[in-house]
Amino acid sequence: MKKSKNKNLKQRDRKTPFVFVNFAMTADGKIAFANHKFIPFASRRDRDHMMELRATADAVMSGARTVESNGATLGPGGAKYRGLRLKRGLGEYNLRIIASGSGSVDTDAEIFKHRFSPVIVLTTARISKNKLRQLRPLVHQIKIFGGREINFQAAFRWLRKKWNVKRLLCEGGGELHSALIRADLVDELHLTICPKIFGGRDTPTVADGCVALNLADAARFRLKSVRRIGDELFTVFSALKVAL
Repeated sequence: MKKSKNKNLKQRDRKTPFVFVNFAMTADGKIAFANHKFIPFASRRDRDHMMELRATADAVMSGARTVESNGATLGPGGAKYRGLRLKRGLGEYNLRIIASGSGSVDTDAEIFKHRFSPVIVLTTARISKNKLRQLRPLVHQIKIFGGREINFQAAFRWLRKKWNVKRLLCEGGGELHSALIRADLVDELHLTICPKIFGGRDTPTVADGCVALNLADAARFRLKSVRRIGDELFTVFSALKVAL
């Protein structure tokens, strides 16, 4: 039975990218303030860690609100990290992906002012014709997957086949990560735990939205590694997958 399970996972992995997720979070699991405003709260080492992870990815993806809130360009960073990519046999610049079910990403977002690599928007049939007209000159491609919610299984198969994306890094936010967990697409979770507490019932977490209503439905992970650097913990969890 175990042999068959592993075989099924390998078959699935060939159709979709290896998906790894990176978050800095407080000791109480928060990734931003209660007003959803993001202000960097982790150390410089965590920033370097994020760029190191990007240097291993074919594509970097974030949700529209995350891209808008912190001026992210989703790029590979300076010459040091671009050099790491080239040494690994990757392109100097990664593909950049914005996921938005409504396509409501701000056309003035910083990411559109930097044209070093293609930007792809994954969206649904909910996107308006007006927003399509606004976004088309700014991005390489807008791709619709699903009616109300993005069908990430189909979207990731397309990314693997069309763009040869083998490793995809997701950097948030919590609703996007929650959707990927529900689709059973998260393979690895990188969490930097910071010695701060934000509190708040509605404060954003690493997995907002309805994921599990009971223990049996909870997404399961196994601790792969943990490092302490200063007062922060850099952890890596591997997902416990089920055969499809």
